[in-house]
Order: sequence, then C-alpha cells, then structure tokens
Amino acid sequence: MKKFVKKIKSLNPVFNKISPEILIPMEYDYKGKDILIEIETQEFTCICPWSKLPDFATVRIKYIPDKCCVELKSLKYYLQSFRNVGIVHENVVNKIFEDLHNLLQPKWLHVELEFNLRGGIKTTVKREFNKG
Repeated sequence: MKKFVKKIKSLNPVFNKISPEILIPMEYDYKGKDILIEIETQEFTCICPWSKLPDFATVRIKYIPDKCCVELKSLKYYLQSFRNVGIVHENVVNKIFEDLHNLLQPKWLHVELEFNLRGGIKTTVKREFNKG
C-alpha cells in the first residue's frame, strides 16, 4: 500500500503529450461482484489540429471492472495530458478508450466525449466494448 501511495504522490501532470503511462491500476477487491463505475468531468481540453484553437468537452467513462479499477488522480492527469495536443474528436475517444481498455481489461467499457459547440455544431463521440 505504501508503494501505491508513493506512486500516486509522485505523479506529475504533462500537458503537451498524451501520457497513458501515468494511469495507475488499482486492484478491485470484490472480483466476481459486478459494479458500474461512472466517471464524468467537464475539464477536458485538447487542440484542434487545423485551427489550433482549444476544444472543450465533457468526458464520460463507464465501466464494469474485472480485476482492477483506475486510480482517479492518475486519470485526471492523463486526461489533462491532452491539453496542448492537436487531435480530432474521433481520435480522442479512440485513444482514451484503448488506453483504458489496455490498462483495465474490464468486463464492459463505454467512453463518451461531448464536445462544446464550435461553429454551431455540437459533436458527441462514443465507443463501447462488452466482454460478454
């Protein structure tokens, strides 16, 4: 447990490179007991690769853990690592989904990003996986 706490305390945010290595898995102690974990934040930003203007989004992550959960401070720093990265909306949802899926190997995973209006157009992108 001390090693786990030390790892969390040593986290440093990065804002110009997507950093999946910052994600920390946390053991799920109730294996075999399905729970739904829902995480939401309105603090997501990235950069439009063409206009270089910021894009703002609400991120919704829902999953049913198998053997581990994601530690929330590490997830926050991971999401902040997109801040100065030029990336299109569709790639954002796929990158977050794949990084979380690789880390967690969950029974079910849903990642959704609802981007704020830009030029009168609202974009929502979603990806889902079901192990069953």
